[in-house]
Parts: sequence; C-alpha cells; structure tokens
Amino acid sequence: MEMIRFRKLALTAVLAASLTNAAVAADVSPLLVREPQPVGAGGGWTFSVAPYLWLAGLSGDTAQFGLPTVHIDSSFSDILGNLDFAFMAAGEARYNRLSVIGDVIYTKLSVDAETPLGFLASDVDVTSESFSGLLGLGYAVLDGPGGHLDVVGGIKLWSVETTISLSGGLLGRREASDSATWVDGVLGLRGKYSFTPEIYLTGWGLVGGGGADIDWDVALGVGYDFDDRVSAIAGYRALGVDYSHDDFLFDAVQQGPILGLMVKF
Repeated sequence: MEMIRFRKLALTAVLAASLTNAAVAADVSPLLVREPQPVGAGGGWTFSVAPYLWLAGLSGDTAQFGLPTVHIDSSFSDILGNLDFAFMAAGEARYNRLSVIGDVIYTKLSVDAETPLGFLASDVDVTSESFSGLLGLGYAVLDGPGGHLDVVGGIKLWSVETTISLSGGLLGRREASDSATWVDGVLGLRGKYSFTPEIYLTGWGLVGGGGADIDWDVALGVGYDFDDRVSAIAGYRALGVDYSHDDFLFDAVQQGPILGLMVKF
C-alpha cells in the first residue's frame, strides 16, 4: 500500500510539473517565436516599389529671365488643367536594419495664349519642367514585429527649366530658356507602425539644404495590406524648397493628398 501511495504521489508531482512547464512555455513562446515574415524576407533583401499620385497645389515666389518676382498660388485643379505629363514613384531596398530609399517626381506643364495686339508676336507658349530625385540610406534605430523607425540621410537632385516661345508678328519664331540644377543634402526620420496585421501608419520627415537655402519634406499616411505583396496608402504630403542664384528664384511649397500602391517582392 505504501508503495502504491508513493507511486500516486510521484505521478501527481510529475503531472503538476508538466502542467507548470506547459504554462510557462505558453507565456514565453510569443517572445521566442517570430511572426511569419513577408514574401522575400527570411534574412535577405526585400524590395518595394510604389507609384503614387500626389494631388498637390503650389504656392510661392519665382523669378526667371531677369524679370521681377512673380507670386504663385495654384490649386491642384489649376495645375491639372495645364499638366502635360507627370511621373511619381518611390522605392525601397531593405536588409535587416539597413535600407536604401529613392523617390522621383517629374512634372511638365504648359500654357499658351494669344497676345492682345499681335504686333511683335501673336502667340506665346510657356513650358515648365521640374524634376526632383532623392537617394538615401537608412538605419533602423527601433525595429520590432510592430514596425520600425529609421534614421535617414541622403542627397536630392533638383532641376527646374522654363521655356518661352514666341511666334507670329514681327519677331517671327523666337525661343528662350532659363533653368537651374542643384543638389541638397537631407537628414531625417521615416517609419512604420502596424495597428493590425493589415492596417499600418507610415510617414517621414526630412530637412536639409546645400544648393538651396532650405529643403524639407514631410508626409503621413495610412496603409492597408491586401496580402504580403500589395498594399494601398493614402495620406498627406508637404514639400518645400527655397533656391536662389543670380536672377533665378524658386521658393515654393507643394502640398496635398497623396495616394499610392505599393508592390513588395
């Protein structure tokens, strides 16, 4: 009887220890087991490309061709009426905490009109092209299952050109262009935080200068992951630059809603 009782006590102790260990394992395992990684992860490089539409208005001051400064205050609908072509896209290559980022914006606008008298020239055409391209490196100072916060540094190339064409009248066909190209260095933060497996908050803030007196860019958006590869983003972006050299002035702020589609691979 004593032997049977001892065996029961021993079995009870073993069962109790097993249940205790299982409970501890259940508490600790979420800290040890990582969440499923997205497509293309697993310790290697991951890539994403995001073409987007920026419904931005433009305000500021500009001066070209040695003429007096002109103030600009155009809504997106005003710009859309004169838009010939636009291309906007962002991209990222990421390896653990390191990232390489890029952003490209190109727009071409044109306006044509008839002169009041038509003596010297009967028609005037104005074409404006602007380009900005950012290339940067980032490092995640905070990185976890819920998101990341990166410190970013990079260079931004700007190019702005305006061409005026006159036709008809005594002057015949005449054309003149004024342009400027410069490079700025920028520093800042960018990050992402997931509220749910599908919904996340993303944004960035960059500021710098070099060729320009100041160059800044801020944005905040909400994203939705349809799956591991495709997500949509909606938010608001504001970008400003103040550049002047000789008689060329470009001091402008662009801001408005932004809509994008991100593809990861």
